[in-house]
Amino acid sequence: MRKIVIVAGLLAGAALFSDSPAEANVGCQCVKFNAPSICTADIPACNQYGGACLAPCDYKPPVKKHKKKKT
Repeated sequence: MRKIVIVAGLLAGAALFSDSPAEANVGCQCVKFNAPSICTADIPACNQYGGACLAPCDYKPPVKKHKKKKT
């Protein structure tokens, strides 16, 4: 368990202090027992999902599709 916490801390530090572009959104890799892991916007969103934040990830917000009006 201690190794997992250390690795997660190192990954978080590497993501925050790397030369990543300014537009990148750092999210939280949310892991839940018996469910696939997902990338959430932040730790509270992961807690609402019922999981635990394991590592940082590249969060991309969902894109809304615009419906074209028929004329």
